[in-house]
Amino acid sequence: MAATRSQVSAGSQEEAPGGGPTVLRILLGSQLRKLRETRGITREAAGYEIRASGSKISRMELGRVSFKERDVADLLTMYGVADDDEREALIGLARQANNPGWWHHFSDVLPGWFQSYLGLEAAATLIRTYEIQFVPGLLQTPEYARAVIMLGHAGASAEEINRRVEVRKHRQAILTRPGAPQLWAVIDEAVLRRPIGGVDVMRQQIESLIEASKLPSVRLQIIPFHAGGHAAAGGPFAILRFPEPELPDVVYVEQLTSAIYLDKREDVDHYAMAMERVCIDAEPPNHTPEILGKLLHEVGRPA
Repeated sequence: MAATRSQVSAGSQEEAPGGGPTVLRILLGSQLRKLRETRGITREAAGYEIRASGSKISRMELGRVSFKERDVADLLTMYGVADDDEREALIGLARQANNPGWWHHFSDVLPGWFQSYLGLEAAATLIRTYEIQFVPGLLQTPEYARAVIMLGHAGASAEEINRRVEVRKHRQAILTRPGAPQLWAVIDEAVLRRPIGGVDVMRQQIESLIEASKLPSVRLQIIPFHAGGHAAAGGPFAILRFPEPELPDVVYVEQLTSAIYLDKREDVDHYAMAMERVCIDAEPPNHTPEILGKLLHEVGRPA
Protein backbone atom coordinates (compact mmCIF):
# COMPACT_ATOMS: atom_id res chain seq x y z
CA MET A 1 0.00 0.00 0.00
CA ALA A 2 1.29 3.48 0.75
CA ALA A 3 4.98 3.84 1.41
CA THR A 4 4.20 6.14 4.32
CA ARG A 5 1.72 6.22 7.20
CA SER A 6 -1.51 7.40 5.66
CA GLN A 7 -5.27 7.46 5.72
CA VAL A 8 -6.80 6.02 2.57
CA SER A 9 -10.00 7.08 0.90
CA ALA A 10 -10.37 5.06 -2.30
CA GLY A 11 -13.03 2.84 -3.79
CA SER A 12 -12.35 0.55 -6.51
CA GLN A 13 -16.44 -7.59 -11.29
CA GLU A 14 -15.45 -9.57 -8.25
CA GLU A 15 -11.82 -10.00 -7.34
CA ALA A 16 -10.15 -13.24 -8.28
CA PRO A 17 -8.20 -15.21 -5.68
CA GLY A 18 -4.90 -13.50 -5.10
CA GLY A 19 -5.65 -10.56 -7.35
CA GLY A 20 -8.18 -7.89 -8.25
CA PRO A 21 -8.63 -4.20 -9.03
CA THR A 22 -7.16 -2.90 -5.78
CA VAL A 23 -3.95 -4.89 -6.04
CA LEU A 24 -3.69 -4.26 -9.78
CA ARG A 25 -3.81 -0.52 -9.13
CA ILE A 26 -1.03 -0.84 -6.57
CA LEU A 27 1.08 -2.95 -8.94
CA LEU A 28 0.60 -0.56 -11.85
CA GLY A 29 1.34 2.44 -9.66
CA SER A 30 4.52 0.79 -8.45
CA GLN A 31 5.65 0.13 -12.02
CA LEU A 32 4.96 3.72 -13.06
CA ARG A 33 6.89 5.05 -10.07
CA LYS A 34 9.93 2.90 -10.93
CA LEU A 35 9.84 4.07 -14.54
CA ARG A 36 9.59 7.72 -13.51
CA GLU A 37 12.41 7.49 -10.98
CA THR A 38 14.65 5.64 -13.47
CA ARG A 39 14.29 8.60 -15.86
CA GLY A 40 14.86 11.12 -13.06
CA ILE A 41 11.49 12.81 -13.66
CA THR A 42 9.76 14.65 -10.82
CA ARG A 43 6.14 14.04 -9.88
CA GLU A 44 5.37 17.65 -10.78
CA ALA A 45 6.78 17.23 -14.30
CA ALA A 46 4.90 13.97 -14.78
CA GLY A 47 1.71 15.61 -13.54
CA TYR A 48 2.12 18.49 -16.00
CA GLU A 49 2.44 15.93 -18.82
CA ILE A 50 -1.05 14.55 -18.09
CA ARG A 51 -2.60 17.92 -17.21
CA ALA A 52 -2.63 17.13 -13.50
CA SER A 53 -0.63 17.85 -10.35
CA GLY A 54 2.27 16.15 -8.64
CA SER A 55 -0.07 15.01 -5.89
CA LYS A 56 -2.22 13.24 -8.52
CA ILE A 57 0.89 11.35 -9.68
CA SER A 58 1.60 10.43 -6.06
CA ARG A 59 -1.93 9.04 -5.64
CA MET A 60 -1.61 7.10 -8.89
CA GLU A 61 1.72 5.61 -7.85
CA LEU A 62 0.25 4.53 -4.51
CA GLY A 63 -2.71 2.86 -6.25
CA ARG A 64 -5.29 5.06 -4.56
CA VAL A 65 -7.08 6.28 -7.67
CA SER A 66 -8.35 4.77 -10.91
CA PHE A 67 -6.26 5.14 -14.06
CA LYS A 68 -7.19 6.77 -17.36
CA GLU A 69 -5.68 4.73 -20.18
CA ARG A 70 -4.74 7.96 -21.98
CA ASP A 71 -2.82 9.18 -18.93
CA VAL A 72 -0.95 5.89 -18.63
CA ALA A 73 -0.08 6.00 -22.34
CA ASP A 74 1.18 9.59 -22.07
CA LEU A 75 3.29 8.77 -19.02
CA LEU A 76 4.80 5.73 -20.73
CA THR A 77 5.78 7.92 -23.66
CA MET A 78 7.34 10.46 -21.30
CA TYR A 79 9.20 7.66 -19.48
CA GLY A 80 10.65 6.36 -22.74
CA VAL A 81 8.68 3.11 -22.93
CA ALA A 82 8.47 2.51 -26.70
CA ASP A 83 8.13 -1.27 -26.88
CA ASP A 84 4.59 -2.06 -28.05
CA ASP A 85 4.26 -5.24 -25.98
CA GLU A 86 5.40 -3.52 -22.79
CA ARG A 87 3.11 -0.57 -23.38
CA GLU A 88 0.11 -2.80 -24.09
CA ALA A 89 0.78 -4.89 -20.99
CA LEU A 90 0.77 -1.82 -18.72
CA ILE A 91 -2.20 -0.16 -20.43
CA GLY A 92 -4.06 -3.47 -20.21
CA LEU A 93 -3.26 -3.54 -16.49
CA ALA A 94 -4.84 -0.10 -16.17
CA ARG A 95 -7.93 -1.35 -17.99
CA GLN A 96 -8.31 -4.32 -15.63
CA ALA A 97 -7.60 -2.21 -12.55
CA ASN A 98 -10.58 0.01 -13.36
CA ASN A 99 -13.08 -2.85 -13.04
CA PRO A 100 -15.26 -2.15 -10.00
CA GLY A 101 -15.28 -4.65 -7.13
CA TRP A 102 -18.51 -6.21 -5.85
CA TRP A 103 -18.57 -3.64 -3.03
CA HIS A 104 -19.13 -0.90 -5.62
CA HIS A 105 -22.81 -1.88 -5.48
CA PHE A 106 -22.84 -1.06 -1.76
CA SER A 107 -21.13 2.33 -2.02
CA ASP A 108 -24.23 3.98 -0.53
CA VAL A 109 -23.48 2.31 2.84
CA LEU A 110 -19.69 1.89 2.65
CA PRO A 111 -17.18 4.70 3.24
CA GLY A 112 -14.33 4.93 0.75
CA TRP A 113 -11.67 4.02 3.32
CA PHE A 114 -13.43 0.71 4.03
CA GLN A 115 -13.91 -0.08 0.34
CA SER A 116 -10.14 0.06 0.09
CA TYR A 117 -9.87 -2.58 2.80
CA LEU A 118 -12.40 -4.85 1.09
CA GLY A 119 -10.27 -4.76 -2.05
CA LEU A 120 -7.16 -5.74 -0.10
CA GLU A 121 -9.03 -8.42 1.85
CA ALA A 122 -10.37 -9.99 -1.34
CA ALA A 123 -6.87 -10.07 -2.85
CA ALA A 124 -4.95 -11.35 0.19
CA THR A 125 -3.59 -14.86 0.58
CA LEU A 126 -3.17 -14.52 4.35
CA ILE A 127 -5.30 -12.44 6.73
CA ARG A 128 -4.18 -12.27 10.35
CA THR A 129 -6.52 -10.43 12.67
CA TYR A 130 -6.67 -9.65 16.38
CA GLU A 131 -9.98 -8.67 17.99
CA ILE A 132 -10.81 -7.48 21.49
CA GLN A 133 -14.45 -6.35 21.20
CA PHE A 134 -16.27 -8.16 18.39
CA VAL A 135 -16.05 -11.43 16.51
CA PRO A 136 -14.12 -10.76 13.26
CA GLY A 137 -16.43 -9.68 10.44
CA LEU A 138 -15.40 -12.66 8.30
CA LEU A 139 -16.75 -15.01 11.02
CA GLN A 140 -19.90 -13.20 12.12
CA THR A 141 -23.34 -14.79 11.78
CA PRO A 142 -25.99 -12.58 10.12
CA GLU A 143 -27.78 -12.10 13.45
CA TYR A 144 -24.61 -11.17 15.30
CA ALA A 145 -23.55 -8.87 12.45
CA ARG A 146 -26.93 -7.15 12.59
CA ALA A 147 -26.57 -6.56 16.33
CA VAL A 148 -23.04 -5.14 15.90
CA ILE A 149 -24.11 -2.89 13.02
CA MET A 150 -27.04 -1.52 14.99
CA LEU A 151 -24.68 -0.50 17.80
CA GLY A 152 -22.89 1.85 15.43
CA HIS A 153 -25.85 2.83 13.25
CA ALA A 154 -28.74 3.03 15.69
CA GLY A 155 -30.64 5.56 13.57
CA ALA A 156 -30.25 3.71 10.27
CA SER A 157 -33.24 2.40 8.35
CA ALA A 158 -34.03 -1.31 8.19
CA GLU A 159 -33.00 -1.31 4.51
CA GLU A 160 -29.59 0.18 5.31
CA ILE A 161 -29.00 -2.34 8.10
CA ASN A 162 -29.94 -5.18 5.74
CA ARG A 163 -27.50 -3.92 3.11
CA ARG A 164 -24.70 -3.72 5.66
CA VAL A 165 -25.41 -7.30 6.75
CA GLU A 166 -25.32 -8.30 3.08
CA VAL A 167 -21.81 -6.84 2.82
CA ARG A 168 -20.70 -9.19 5.62
CA LYS A 169 -22.11 -12.16 3.68
CA HIS A 170 -20.28 -11.14 0.51
CA ARG A 171 -17.02 -10.78 2.42
CA GLN A 172 -17.33 -14.22 3.98
CA ALA A 173 -17.59 -15.91 0.58
CA ILE A 174 -13.80 -15.67 0.22
CA LEU A 175 -13.32 -18.32 2.93
CA THR A 176 -14.99 -21.08 0.92
CA ARG A 177 -13.98 -20.14 -2.62
CA PRO A 178 -11.31 -22.03 -4.57
CA GLY A 179 -7.92 -20.69 -3.55
CA ALA A 180 -9.36 -19.27 -0.32
CA PRO A 181 -7.03 -17.07 1.73
CA GLN A 182 -5.86 -18.32 5.11
CA LEU A 183 -7.63 -16.54 7.97
CA TRP A 184 -5.72 -16.60 11.24
CA ALA A 185 -7.83 -14.92 13.91
CA VAL A 186 -6.96 -14.33 17.55
CA ILE A 187 -9.92 -13.36 19.72
CA ASP A 188 -9.89 -12.13 23.30
CA GLU A 189 -12.13 -14.19 25.60
CA ALA A 190 -14.07 -11.01 26.45
CA VAL A 191 -15.42 -11.00 22.89
CA LEU A 192 -17.14 -14.32 23.48
CA ARG A 193 -18.55 -13.37 26.88
CA ARG A 194 -20.05 -10.09 25.70
CA PRO A 195 -23.73 -10.92 24.90
CA ILE A 196 -24.02 -8.96 21.66
CA GLY A 197 -27.60 -9.37 20.45
CA GLY A 198 -28.61 -11.43 23.48
CA VAL A 199 -28.18 -15.05 24.59
CA ASP A 200 -29.68 -16.73 21.53
CA VAL A 201 -27.57 -14.70 19.11
CA MET A 202 -24.39 -15.45 21.08
CA ARG A 203 -25.14 -19.16 21.20
CA GLN A 204 -25.58 -19.21 17.42
CA GLN A 205 -22.38 -17.21 17.00
CA ILE A 206 -20.32 -19.55 19.17
CA GLU A 207 -21.75 -22.58 17.37
CA SER A 208 -20.81 -20.94 14.08
CA LEU A 209 -17.25 -20.34 15.33
CA ILE A 210 -16.95 -24.01 16.24
CA GLU A 211 -17.86 -24.93 12.67
CA ALA A 212 -15.61 -22.25 11.20
CA SER A 213 -12.64 -23.55 13.21
CA LYS A 214 -12.95 -26.82 11.27
CA LEU A 215 -12.46 -25.12 7.89
CA PRO A 216 -9.04 -25.74 6.34
CA SER A 217 -8.79 -22.01 5.56
CA VAL A 218 -9.36 -20.90 9.17
CA ARG A 219 -7.09 -20.93 12.20
CA LEU A 220 -8.80 -19.60 15.32
CA GLN A 221 -7.19 -18.91 18.70
CA ILE A 222 -8.64 -17.53 21.92
CA ILE A 223 -6.75 -15.51 24.54
CA PRO A 224 -8.16 -16.57 27.93
CA PHE A 225 -8.62 -14.15 30.80
CA HIS A 226 -5.96 -15.96 32.84
CA ALA A 227 -3.34 -14.92 30.25
CA GLY A 228 -3.40 -11.47 31.85
CA GLY A 229 -2.16 -8.49 29.83
CA HIS A 230 -0.77 -9.06 26.37
CA ALA A 231 1.24 -7.38 23.64
CA ALA A 232 -1.60 -5.99 21.51
CA ALA A 233 -3.79 -4.66 24.30
CA GLY A 234 -3.92 -1.30 22.53
CA GLY A 235 -6.60 -2.32 20.05
CA PRO A 236 -7.62 -4.57 17.18
CA PHE A 237 -5.73 -4.72 13.89
CA ALA A 238 -5.21 -6.91 10.84
CA ILE A 239 -2.17 -7.83 8.76
CA LEU A 240 -2.70 -8.79 5.12
CA ARG A 241 -0.26 -10.59 2.84
CA PHE A 242 -0.48 -10.87 -0.95
CA PRO A 243 0.84 -13.34 -3.54
CA GLU A 244 2.67 -10.71 -5.56
CA PRO A 245 6.29 -10.43 -4.33
CA GLU A 246 6.30 -6.72 -5.22
CA LEU A 247 3.63 -5.99 -2.62
CA PRO A 248 4.55 -5.55 1.06
CA ASP A 249 2.34 -6.77 3.88
CA VAL A 250 -0.24 -4.18 4.90
CA VAL A 251 -1.38 -3.43 8.45
CA TYR A 252 -4.96 -2.21 8.78
CA VAL A 253 -6.05 -0.29 11.88
CA GLU A 254 -9.68 0.79 11.86
CA GLN A 255 -10.84 3.94 13.63
CA LEU A 256 -14.33 5.34 14.19
CA THR A 257 -14.47 7.43 11.01
CA SER A 258 -11.41 6.32 9.03
CA ALA A 259 -8.66 3.74 8.87
CA ILE A 260 -4.87 3.70 8.82
CA TYR A 261 -2.97 1.54 6.35
CA LEU A 262 0.71 0.88 7.09
CA ASP A 263 3.32 -0.84 4.94
CA LYS A 264 6.59 0.71 6.09
CA ARG A 265 8.83 -2.19 7.07
CA GLU A 266 9.38 -0.98 10.63
CA ASP A 267 5.63 -0.51 11.20
CA VAL A 268 4.72 -3.90 9.77
CA ASP A 269 7.47 -5.60 11.78
CA HIS A 270 6.20 -3.95 14.98
CA TYR A 271 2.66 -5.23 14.42
CA ALA A 272 3.90 -8.64 13.26
CA MET A 273 5.84 -9.07 16.51
CA ALA A 274 2.77 -8.04 18.51
CA MET A 275 0.71 -10.58 16.58
CA GLU A 276 3.27 -13.32 17.25
CA ARG A 277 3.16 -12.56 20.96
CA VAL A 278 -0.63 -12.68 21.19
CA CYS A 279 -0.57 -15.99 19.32
CA ILE A 280 1.80 -17.29 22.01
CA ASP A 281 -0.43 -15.89 24.78
CA ALA A 282 -3.50 -17.50 23.19
CA GLU A 283 -4.50 -21.11 23.57
CA PRO A 284 -3.34 -23.35 20.67
CA PRO A 285 -5.78 -23.67 17.75
CA ASN A 286 -6.49 -27.34 18.55
CA HIS A 287 -7.90 -26.24 21.94
CA THR A 288 -10.37 -23.83 20.35
CA PRO A 289 -13.32 -26.22 19.80
CA GLU A 290 -13.14 -27.34 23.44
CA ILE A 291 -12.96 -23.78 24.74
CA LEU A 292 -15.88 -22.73 22.57
CA GLY A 293 -17.86 -25.77 23.69
CA LYS A 294 -17.42 -24.78 27.34
CA LEU A 295 -18.39 -21.20 26.59
CA LEU A 296 -21.47 -22.42 24.75
CA HIS A 297 -22.49 -24.39 27.83
CA GLU A 298 -21.94 -21.37 30.08
CA VAL A 299 -24.02 -19.08 27.89
CA GLY A 300 -26.99 -21.29 28.75
CA ARG A 301 -29.84 -22.72 26.77
CA PRO A 302 -31.99 -20.35 24.72
CA ALA A 303 -35.25 -19.34 26.30
